[in-house]
Amino acid sequence: MIDFSKRTALRAAACAAAALTLAACGQKDAPATGTSGAAASSAAPAAAAKGPLKIAFAYIGPVGDGGWTFAHDNARKAIEQEFGDKVQTSFVEKVPESSDAERVLRDMASQGNQLVFGTTFGYMESMVKVARDFPEVKFEHATGYKTAANLSTYDSRTYEGAYMAGVIAGKMTKSNVLGVVASVPIPEVLRNINSFTLGAQSVNPAISTKVVWVNEWFNPPKETEAATALINGGADILMQNTDSSAVLQTAEKMGKRGFGWDSDMTQYGPKAHLGSAVINWGPYYIKTVRDVLDGKWQSGESWWGVKEGAIDLVSLAADVPEDAKAKLEEVRSGLKSGSFHIWKGPLVDQSGKELLAKDQVADDKFLRGINFFVKGVEGQVPGSR
Repeated sequence: MIDFSKRTALRAAACAAAALTLAACGQKDAPATGTSGAAASSAAPAAAAKGPLKIAFAYIGPVGDGGWTFAHDNARKAIEQEFGDKVQTSFVEKVPESSDAERVLRDMASQGNQLVFGTTFGYMESMVKVARDFPEVKFEHATGYKTAANLSTYDSRTYEGAYMAGVIAGKMTKSNVLGVVASVPIPEVLRNINSFTLGAQSVNPAISTKVVWVNEWFNPPKETEAATALINGGADILMQNTDSSAVLQTAEKMGKRGFGWDSDMTQYGPKAHLGSAVINWGPYYIKTVRDVLDGKWQSGESWWGVKEGAIDLVSLAADVPEDAKAKLEEVRSGLKSGSFHIWKGPLVDQSGKELLAKDQVADDKFLRGINFFVKGVEGQVPGSR
């Protein structure tokens, strides 16, 4: 297993291997560029000039993916709204997790950007190299684990959104079979599958969860096939850990229910949509920019969730019953105050092996190393014995 919540090098391999994934990973020789303020391609000295704080974002997918990258770009816009003419932002979308990432990041630093965000795990080595060459620039890396004096890491506790979605799914299912379209078998994704299942079991112990792996983060055709297979296998409510809206759209077409992921996906399947487990990167981005403007920025590691306003379940369907809404609010309030813990014993895996003893609460080291399925999830973790 790969440790920590890595938006993984597996995605880079997939992007290099299949032309069909260019919509997620971008064209190698000419990534699309979007800007707000001055054009991102305009030349500028590396040394920061007087004026607005220049901030650049490197995106793995298109800003219109409706999920992961869309959520990051919404947060970029939140920065502009919060700070006005004190900042100037730009972005480059569809940057592959390859040598292109280093080129784009290096260009951003050379063009006078004082703060650079890289929004996928596969940029890690490139960011480490570029940060070393531009010590006056501050770099922020989403989902990575390597830091430096001018390089920080940040992530979101997506498993909290998955658990809250599970609470609703457990109340709404008729078949007691849930389905998850999963990207790649890393701790981040396994945490989410397990947390979704635990949330559902908290209100409906009869729940079981089926999983289909697509081994990519963004591949709508594969996501559609996986969702179809899950529904044909008896699942009447779907969740995903992929970046497109294909899973919810498939549920809509097949008369089943599902959840949005990373961003509010209501519009993609209004009849199927039960709620969206969203990431709000805005609070972290705004704090980071404020720290830079105030001269208080420091390198470190951040992992934010409901408590910090980074995770939520939003846009609940009108037919979600009141008792489900009440349970959801209880969980949300507990996560926010720190009085409720998703990963608390007694807890066992599929084989009945104890994972957490009674009243034992998992720490972040445990959560970042998850390589198992909890009881109730069908099948084996790929690569496990």
